[in-house]
Amino acid sequence: MSAKPAQANGLLILDKPSGPTSTDCLNRLKRELGQKKIGHAGTLDPLASGVLLVLLGQGTKLASFLTSGAKTYRGRLQLGVTTDTFDIAGEVTARAPLTASAEEVRAAILTWEGRSQQEVPAYSAAKHQGRPLYALARAGLETPVKTKDVSVSGVEVLDLALPEVEFRVTVSAGTYIRSLVHSLGKRLGCGAVLTGLVREASHPFTLAQAHGIEAVLADPAGFPARVLGLTEALAHWPKAELSAEEARLVQNGVRLPDQWQTAPGARALFLAPEGRPLALAEAVDEHGRVVWSILRGLWDAPHA
Repeated sequence: MSAKPAQANGLLILDKPSGPTSTDCLNRLKRELGQKKIGHAGTLDPLASGVLLVLLGQGTKLASFLTSGAKTYRGRLQLGVTTDTFDIAGEVTARAPLTASAEEVRAAILTWEGRSQQEVPAYSAAKHQGRPLYALARAGLETPVKTKDVSVSGVEVLDLALPEVEFRVTVSAGTYIRSLVHSLGKRLGCGAVLTGLVREASHPFTLAQAHGIEAVLADPAGFPARVLGLTEALAHWPKAELSAEEARLVQNGVRLPDQWQTAPGARALFLAPEGRPLALAEAVDEHGRVVWSILRGLWDAPHA
């Protein structure tokens, strides 16, 4: 048996298969590759496959900064049926005939684009009084109807073969695609369920960069080469290399004065003189001058 690799620090872009939960995939990496410190940025439902950002070691510090990016999905839906989970895996609660034409269905899907509120599925990890909604639903308890603000920045209808439709959407973080589908079914009066979903991108990472879990587990020796270091994981962040004195001040909690004529709200990855990732920082206005506030220290991280 091949030796388990050392604890990695960084990001693994995984192509999650349909079926297992995101946590199931992490548990396999933890158990079979010895990756004890592990997390992810943006969960996928069991039905869904595609880009799952797996954070390893010091990479777990990046969770909130990688979760917030836009997501692109390719999905399939079926009209004429409603389930309690809003997808095909749930219990059927209603069936109704589809009376809308293909063009009416297309037009209704295109209305997803823009900002709106959506219903959070009862079978979801969203919490009520500290408990996930899915736990309440599985226990037969009443689940409160929760809504959230979402933004859809792009919609394409890829194929119309009624009652089935294939589509692609780009959405803000935290958007439930099955809720978009459920709302479509309500609007058309016949119900709709999600039958398939692939996350094609989690900004700025795409499915073309992803590794299948079986390939990863079958090659322990090659695992380190599949992991992006912290600097690579934040390749879309501007970089600023600090002097030794500036690095010392940052590690002591001092806010550096801005020397790059930066506007408040800008973010950057600070690098130590030798190129080691040091901290994530944001430019803020402090009494009329711009200074850099530390969002997350990375100075315990290895060179990456």
